[in-house]
Amino acid sequence: MNDSQYNFIADELLLAVEEAIEDSGTDIDYEGVGGLLTLSFKNGTKIIINKQAPLHEVWVATKFNGHHFVYQDEQWIDKRGGDEFWQFISNAVSVQAEIEVSLAAN
Repeated sequence: MNDSQYNFIADELLLAVEEAIEDSGTDIDYEGVGGLLTLSFKNGTKIIINKQAPLHEVWVATKFNGHHFVYQDEQWIDKRGGDEFWQFISNAVSVQAEIEVSLAAN
């Protein structure tokens, strides 16, 4: 994958997360700026999702730990645990929002 392809796919992912949060009806604030998306929860915790363009990765920092996702077979996969991005982010958001939240790309 070249840089242009990576940027397009990673930007689509960040936008899809914003849309999924809107569609979830959950009270989660978010702010996206320049390849960085911050999710803020009522309890004061945050999840940070950001592009790592030189590595062609997307990094996710939660209250508990950090994860690096690589794009393979048309999905983002966690290099550490092998989790698919949407499964991982739904679980992480549920824990930090303290309610069950299911996020998915439209």
